[in-house]
Amino acid sequence: MNVQINYKNIPSEKKSVNHVLFTDENFNILVLKKYLQKKEYLFVSDLLKSKDLKKKIIDLDVNSKKKIILISLKKNINSSEVENLGAKFFDTFKNSKTINYILSTDLLPIKLKNAVGHFLHGIKLKSYIFEKYKTKKSKKNITIFVKGKNKPSSSDQIKFKAIEEGSFYTRDLVSEPGNVLHPDEYTKRIASLKKHGLKITIYDEKKLKKLGMNTLLGVGQGSIRGSYLVTIEWNGLKNNSKPLAFVGKGVCFDTGGISLKPAKFMEDMTYDMAGSAVVVGLMKTLAVRKAKINAVGVVGLVENMPGGNALRPGDILKSYSGKTVEVLNTDAEGRLVLADALTYTEKKFKPKFIVDLATLTGAIIVSLGSEYAGLFSNDDKLSKQLIDTGEKVEEKVWRMPLNKNFDKLIDSKNADMQNINYVGGAGSTTAAQFLQRFILNKTPWAHLDIAGMAFSKYGGALNSGGATGYGVRLLNKLIEENYE
Repeated sequence: MNVQINYKNIPSEKKSVNHVLFTDENFNILVLKKYLQKKEYLFVSDLLKSKDLKKKIIDLDVNSKKKIILISLKKNINSSEVENLGAKFFDTFKNSKTINYILSTDLLPIKLKNAVGHFLHGIKLKSYIFEKYKTKKSKKNITIFVKGKNKPSSSDQIKFKAIEEGSFYTRDLVSEPGNVLHPDEYTKRIASLKKHGLKITIYDEKKLKKLGMNTLLGVGQGSIRGSYLVTIEWNGLKNNSKPLAFVGKGVCFDTGGISLKPAKFMEDMTYDMAGSAVVVGLMKTLAVRKAKINAVGVVGLVENMPGGNALRPGDILKSYSGKTVEVLNTDAEGRLVLADALTYTEKKFKPKFIVDLATLTGAIIVSLGSEYAGLFSNDDKLSKQLIDTGEKVEEKVWRMPLNKNFDKLIDSKNADMQNINYVGGAGSTTAAQFLQRFILNKTPWAHLDIAGMAFSKYGGALNSGGATGYGVRLLNKLIEENYE
């Protein structure tokens, strides 16, 4: 289904009479006198008496050819709530025969900045559907014509569109099956983003071996597909200021390797690359909206397969940092990919901070379900910024503990550390504690475990099920409010 937002070619109201209007929370319809004849106004007043005014959206058939849709906005509504209203509007009318709407913005009952833009943004985000492999695709096109003095400015339209493009790109990547989006194909798709002004550098296995990225390479060595590290640079300031860094786990399919996962629900492991997809989608967003910031995205792309050359439980690997890791479970592979990626990012780019994202542990789903991502960090300021931003865009994070006392759970008798805690408990924390060991120069760092947030079987406020794109809006807002 395609939703078009049109700010220019407003049709004649005689031809298109499906009006969308904002009212206050009491559905005060005095504002409608401008749009209705006297008889119609009295008729609508009578119709409203039979409606449930507790609803946020009410549609009224004035006659067989004329529909009025009223959107109620409470006095202190915030931008996230307005976006949710837009999403609800889409859900309410997506199956309607009506395909053209005129949204009039002159009589806005609230002073929230960009309220109309946020409403339309919610519609667009909710309208996403992945039907690439359906033989029968939805052919319905819905057009919303926007008129009036409160429509978003041209620059704000670009910003909203950039976030939508980045979020949809992330959702597309996460939705692809493993036989299509393997690491070799993934690198090609990232390379295609050069057209947006991004600098893309791809490190293949030969280059990674030379660099000594053996923990990343170890995860992918059982697959016939290549393993890669890809850096994506956006220089929006045209100077040498330290970039903001975002690192993503890109396990394109995770069988668990020799420590094989159960067959049930293994098909969901196509989304074990969601952390990397968020980083890629974010970098696209920054480039499309020409963000005034220097930023770098780094993704490790592998496929974790069992095979004659696969990593074995008990193997010891030397990481890019020089530290050695005893691999006790090959299904704790994401942290091995991130270990090399984190150290390389810190050493190569010397960033202001590093935020990594990964569908890292099932334990975080036990802890937080699908309401919050787990946040682990060595920096209180960065943590607070992420928490506050998450509340604003409803991509929430909850800070979890890191403490040196957890280190003993991942200390190894045979190497510097082991990749799992065999004692039991604190699965997400010990995974984060493992990652922290690869931040060598005290760079502010935050790890987001998004295992419960990247994919939804039931859908959420701004998505209809499947890949959520969680993280793109969160990190874009973090940058916009704190670093631009």
